[in-house]
Amino acid sequence: MTLKERLDAYEKLMRLDKPIGALLLLWPALWALWLAKYGIPDLDLLVIFVVGVVLTRSAGCIINDYADRNFDPYVERTRDRPLAAGVLSAREALTLAAVLLLLAFLLVLLLKNTLAMVLSFVALGLMVVYPFLKRFFVFPQAWLGIAFGFSIPMAYAAQYNKLVTVTWVLLAANIFWAIAYDTEYAMVDRDDDVKLGLRSSAILLGRYDVAGVMVAHGLFLLTMVLIGYTQFLGVLYYVGLAVAAALVYLQYRLIRDRTREGCFKAFLNNNWVGLAIWLGLVLDLQLRLRIFK
Repeated sequence: MTLKERLDAYEKLMRLDKPIGALLLLWPALWALWLAKYGIPDLDLLVIFVVGVVLTRSAGCIINDYADRNFDPYVERTRDRPLAAGVLSAREALTLAAVLLLLAFLLVLLLKNTLAMVLSFVALGLMVVYPFLKRFFVFPQAWLGIAFGFSIPMAYAAQYNKLVTVTWVLLAANIFWAIAYDTEYAMVDRDDDVKLGLRSSAILLGRYDVAGVMVAHGLFLLTMVLIGYTQFLGVLYYVGLAVAAALVYLQYRLIRDRTREGCFKAFLNNNWVGLAIWLGLVLDLQLRLRIFK
């Protein structure tokens, strides 16, 4: 294997060629950073969290592929992944994951915050356990919501050195959101997962899968409204939520026929949901800062 081919394989293993997962991790972190600061977060803090999201997501993808290396060859969407295809060895993959996690931990140390450091170990545990849950846990998407949202308590810890009430409300919102978008993702693989004896919310919900996705989205948006109310956010924030709600309706139209293509497009659409909410939050806080300056 040439150096270029190996680097390409590493890129695919870390999913750097498919940034959607990193973006779905990033948006909750950015929501939390802006809300915790109630404005623009410090640049060093922002850089640490953005780079940390990329590193941990890449390491999480490697651990996921390692856990699924004996299943992925039989799933249409994953059979060409480097470990499934035998392009890279399990030892190479785990070594790369360890390096990425070490780099992520060094970033946490830059925060110089004991609570954030403790929370980083909790986040690591959540990330490592998740890929194995679908062997026996019928609702792994709920666990994913906690794992994907754990940057939220870390952001508040970095800002306040304590966890205020809104931390957990925002984390709950992210759990509902993750259940919604990862169920859409699971609907793509449902037939293959059933054959392999794996678990997912799409399998659990059965013919109520579309309804389940929309209920989860609804709870997510309602919780974000509650956050807006309790944090005294203004009209621009709610405009962002309205755009997000319109995008959720588009997702309903994409998943209602349960086609693989439609469900996957709906899953990808969640990037724009996260962006809409973040832009609404940023613009609203900037306007308030100018008014009360």
